[in-house]
Amino acid sequence: MTSADSDTGLLAPGWAGSPAAAETADAAFLRALLDAETALTRAQAALGLAPDGAVAAVTEAAGPGRFDLASLAERARTGGNPVIPLVADLTRAVGEPYGPYVHRGATSQDIMDTAMMLVAHRALAPVLSDLARCERALARLAAEHRDTPMPGRTLTQHAVPTTFGLKAAGWRSLVLDARDRVTAVRGSLPAQLGGAAGTLAAFTAYGAEDATGLPAAYARELGLREPPLPWHTLRTPIADLAGCLALTAGALGKLAVDVLTLSRTEIAEVAEGSGGGSSAMPHKANPVRSTLIAAAARRAPQLAATLYGALAAGDERPAGAWHAEWEPLRDLLRLVGGAARDAAELTEGLRVHPDAMRAHLKLTHGLIVSERLSAELAPVLGRARARELLTRLARRAYEEGRDLGELLAAEPESKDLDVAAASDPSRYTGSAGVLTDRSLERR
Repeated sequence: MTSADSDTGLLAPGWAGSPAAAETADAAFLRALLDAETALTRAQAALGLAPDGAVAAVTEAAGPGRFDLASLAERARTGGNPVIPLVADLTRAVGEPYGPYVHRGATSQDIMDTAMMLVAHRALAPVLSDLARCERALARLAAEHRDTPMPGRTLTQHAVPTTFGLKAAGWRSLVLDARDRVTAVRGSLPAQLGGAAGTLAAFTAYGAEDATGLPAAYARELGLREPPLPWHTLRTPIADLAGCLALTAGALGKLAVDVLTLSRTEIAEVAEGSGGGSSAMPHKANPVRSTLIAAAARRAPQLAATLYGALAAGDERPAGAWHAEWEPLRDLLRLVGGAARDAAELTEGLRVHPDAMRAHLKLTHGLIVSERLSAELAPVLGRARARELLTRLARRAYEEGRDLGELLAAEPESKDLDVAAASDPSRYTGSAGVLTDRSLERR
């Protein structure tokens, strides 16, 4: 088995083959680690702390294909992180006279944290692209179905009518919330450079009169933000990533679980554009995209919790807290990257069945508009009498299989009420259309 074979996502169909999979693979991390090392040499050269020849030598030697991933992973066990063996290999590849400028003044955590930020920055780009696709598809659905009535459901039961347009607008609002948070966090990802204990002392030992300018130069080389302080034990960037990724997974999860409910055989108000098959039942068209998104939404909070737990990082480098971040963060990036891809495909292909929605409005024999009937009757009969009448008629509607409006029309007390209009579910969607319009103004 080759090193490339060891990370294929066989048990992770949610992210396998996604852009996030490529941007978070071992090879992508190796590239980010090497990018962090070469940027450090460039930054020092820009400040006169390294010769230009060192930049050329380190850049040439830092081709990812020159390094053995499996060997790096195995040797990482000795020092507890992959930077230590990588620096040894890179220094050897650079050779004399410029080998001593590799990793000069830095510590392993500087390179590892910076590489994490590079990987996150790169992995979040396709996430934002897929969220944009999802948003556009949902905006189209909301506009097309602005006035398509359907049952609103609370605690699994029919409540009052709503519209599919408002439901789609709500999904879109969550997607935009996620987009805004991912955009903000991605733009704030910082480089990390502090040296052994966050004091930049080694850089002054190597000739820098004022080493505080080096983190800014380093960040510029990488396209990352300059941090106000070395953040080796100030893990706000990791916590911010955890939060925005968990929220994004949950936002997409809300869309997915709604689609899973509405696409049940007994409901069939929506359907995925291309359902998945079954190994045993040829008739099945399973809502696979929604299933994978829902799975990601269930895993993300626990991964984020691990990252939040790592905030309690002791001393100037913690034993265990820092190390506990790497895998959960990668898993979160993968889960959210895969979920965003699946959400884009799901929403772009979602089939809506308005006829089924309208038919289901009649399932409760008119009881879905009992709130409106109560409001209409209360000024005439008083609240207590209106409630008593409707409770009795509701019981009859269930027992006799008759429509509540029909029974109410036969009651002398309703003679001044336009029962037909008041009992029409499609005419009791409140401000759903206006709310949908308002939501679509958000860009």
